[in-house]
Amino acid sequence: MSGHSKWSNIKNRKGKQDAIRGKIFTKLARAITVAVREGGADSGYNSTLATAIEKAKAQNMPNDNIDRAIKAGLAAASGENFETITYEGYGPSGTAFMVQCLTDNKNRTAADVRHYFSKHNGNLGTTGCVSYLFDKKGVISIESDGIDEDELMMAALEAGAEDFEVEEDSYEITTVPEDFINVLNSIKEAGYSNIKGDIMYIPQTYVKVEDEDALKNLEKLIDALEENDDVQEVYHNWDEPEEEEE
Repeated sequence: MSGHSKWSNIKNRKGKQDAIRGKIFTKLARAITVAVREGGADSGYNSTLATAIEKAKAQNMPNDNIDRAIKAGLAAASGENFETITYEGYGPSGTAFMVQCLTDNKNRTAADVRHYFSKHNGNLGTTGCVSYLFDKKGVISIESDGIDEDELMMAALEAGAEDFEVEEDSYEITTVPEDFINVLNSIKEAGYSNIKGDIMYIPQTYVKVEDEDALKNLEKLIDALEENDDVQEVYHNWDEPEEEEE
């Protein structure tokens, strides 16, 4: 056990803030729609769509919203062409950032992201400048209440999981990205519920930041990135204090 819950450290803060702003469902719907346009509406064959739907369910997006996003993808009425871009950069105090975007205007998004980094004492880097500090993994989180640890661990490992960790109130299963959907579906088929899953960038190490000005800039940088409609996910290796997560 690392002491760092992969799911809660990376997802909870973002989920709470985006929900308050009313943006998260719009972003999730866009990801689903684009996945359908690019790979079809059958999540059994379209792993990008399956992952997008899991993200939506993890944030309690209603099934009706998910269905509408799928239908929008099938209709492709808008004719917009979206592309996925990941930007890398440095935040205050040498923190590393991976910013996943889904945009129909790469120039606009790049300018916005560059501006956020510059304004808050960071800088946008080149491809590969910080990605080596992260591991891209599938992460499945299951509430531990009433679940036998050994049975779940065996089910996960037999399904092809890479690692199994015990957190304070959950179990976390790690996979390589290619095996994420298969492992997730196997665990669901085994009868487990209260499951959250996503493919995410996991920091190899975390950076503690003590300087007050740097902390303020970190918060503002993360907020600015997450408020942008083109930004889907923000990953960083800042070791956020516990009070920031709650």
